[in-house]
Amino acid sequence: MMEEKKNIMDYDTVSLDDENSAVVIIDQTKLPGTTEIIALKTAQEIWDAIYLLQVRGAPAIGVAAAYGIYVLAKGIDTDNYDAFYAEFKKQKEYLDSSRPTAVNLSWALNRMEQVVLNNADKSVAEIKQLLKEESVEIQDEDIRVCKAIGEYGLTLVKPGDGILTHCNAGKLATSKYGTATAPIYLGQERGYNFRVFADETRPLLQGARLTAFELQSSGVDVTLICDNMSATVMKNGWVDAIFVGCDRVAANGDTANKIGTSVVAAVAKQYNVPMYIAAPTSTIDMNTPTGDQIKIEQRKPEEVTEMWYKERMAPEGVKVFNPAFDVTDHELIAGIVTEFGIARPPYTESFKEIFAKKEVAQKNK
Repeated sequence: MMEEKKNIMDYDTVSLDDENSAVVIIDQTKLPGTTEIIALKTAQEIWDAIYLLQVRGAPAIGVAAAYGIYVLAKGIDTDNYDAFYAEFKKQKEYLDSSRPTAVNLSWALNRMEQVVLNNADKSVAEIKQLLKEESVEIQDEDIRVCKAIGEYGLTLVKPGDGILTHCNAGKLATSKYGTATAPIYLGQERGYNFRVFADETRPLLQGARLTAFELQSSGVDVTLICDNMSATVMKNGWVDAIFVGCDRVAANGDTANKIGTSVVAAVAKQYNVPMYIAAPTSTIDMNTPTGDQIKIEQRKPEEVTEMWYKERMAPEGVKVFNPAFDVTDHELIAGIVTEFGIARPPYTESFKEIFAKKEVAQKNK
């Protein structure tokens, strides 16, 4: 169904339509030209939406996966626990195969699976209700987490600062506020008047199509630049801090984010601009020792050679290397901003403090 509204910020990135057993998303492949809201009801539709980047951004993928597995669980027609769990597990593993790099996908699905495992003594109907409650909590938690990241991130900058960001770690990548953009949005609410530079983010242009779009729609002073212009704006002294999101953080602080992030980090080091990673603790994977162990998704060559162009802009048959992400070395990162504080080097130690705070918060719930 098609909807036209003036402001993209009026829409939910992901929502649950329980009455119609659907996950409702903005089709982000159509932005900024068309705002199309689509309802996902089948496993194939949910898988495709994640793989094709109709829903994207680590937190939003997690929320969509949680709602998706709930919708699919709702449709499992059996009262037998073992039969229900077998089908649930099958659907869960299928959704989990849609994108390999973003840890929030498996994190959310594993969390939903734990609900099933922890309630084997209850009826299937009760388990379905508990799955719904857990999926809603995952989204509510995402909003709280992003707000907290924004508050901590705001302590790293001052009014009037220039901020550079890469890809889209904004509202469109989460439920609200975004991760890397959370300090920007909170600062906007408080009159900080940041000047933001948004990298266009080749080859899928998330910075141009999504970040510039949503920041402009919110009244933020945003300037769009090509990826290869970041060094110029830093050398000119226009950038005081860099905030980017991430899809996975290794135990040593290496981070996987949209391709091009490591280039920004290397240039930032050259010009003494601090690079901050906005990372919910759900994206920190303590089971991955370093960035070398992070599986990097490889995508179709057409994204580089044909997508967005009226005519093909590369010679037929040319070889294309198209990794979706790169890994930024922890030595290039000034701090990792989480909902429980800012982790500083050495990250192997500061992550322990962050997770200790998280454990206390969960016990005090």
